[in-house]
Amino acid sequence: MNTAAARPKVIVTGRLPEDVERELLVRFDAQLNIDDRPFTARELQQALQSADGLLTTVADRITADVLDVPGRRANIIANYGVGYNHIDVHAAKAQGVTVTNTPDVLTDCTADLAIMLMLMVARRAGEGERLVRAGQWQSWRPTHMIGTRVSGKTLGIIGMGRIAKATARRAQHGLGMNVVFFNRSRLAPEQLEGLDAQQCDSIEDVLAQADFVSLHCPGGEETRHLMNAARFAAMQRHAFLINTARGDVVDEAALVDALNQGLIGGAGLDVYEHEPRVPAALLTMENVVLLPHLGSATRETRTGMGLMAVDNLSAFFAGQTPPNKVA
Repeated sequence: MNTAAARPKVIVTGRLPEDVERELLVRFDAQLNIDDRPFTARELQQALQSADGLLTTVADRITADVLDVPGRRANIIANYGVGYNHIDVHAAKAQGVTVTNTPDVLTDCTADLAIMLMLMVARRAGEGERLVRAGQWQSWRPTHMIGTRVSGKTLGIIGMGRIAKATARRAQHGLGMNVVFFNRSRLAPEQLEGLDAQQCDSIEDVLAQADFVSLHCPGGEETRHLMNAARFAAMQRHAFLINTARGDVVDEAALVDALNQGLIGGAGLDVYEHEPRVPAALLTMENVVLLPHLGSATRETRTGMGLMAVDNLSAFFAGQTPPNKVA
């Protein structure tokens, strides 16, 4: 083991689970963010100039301008999260900066959350809890807060990756739901891992059938505003939109319009285009469930993500290809 003075310097941009921070201090000359204060663009540049590597989170915007800083010392950005559309990976690759992520470990927890959002928005759980907490519940009544049954309905999935398959399994085997989906590339039956799901030729085919539309596609320019005004209009009027993927996949202004016009039944959202900002109109709507990006927020998952990021850093500094390299 190298001495502490010779260990690579790693700057961590956000507060991480205790076990992860302890491991970082063991392996590296780690500068932790004890105050959990978000880094500015200039502070990210200074970190790139003064450290051998950065461990960043999805809250950090690593743009081409941030990367193009004179005297950059760091050659690896270990992202804490599976998504990395907040990092300009093309600019990073052009400048010889390795980027890694933390896939797989958050699959089950995010799928659990997608199902929870479906149940909450369909059964008006958020609205009901607010009513009880406000002391406004008067009595049980046969017509009070009638919601929508989830069991036996049709779940439409956009993007059939790991998290989508885990969500579909829960929906099909736990709630008896029918599953239809669209994926950019056709999937062979064996790739569905035992799911009885119908593959559609277009997103519009999914929207026409689904009672719940769950988004599981990556963010970025190719999928930005994939759910737009035309596609909200193509949904069934009673259908609910669920987004645990990336905020920029949804045109939030079009979503607000669709909800105001009654074109869709409601929405359950865990991610937003300009986090932590949420459109003010959504905050007033009772048929919308809003969560603060909790998809991976369990002790087991967040610790696993952190340790995976640490392993990516260790491999890089050992001269090996990090196991989760994306650029």
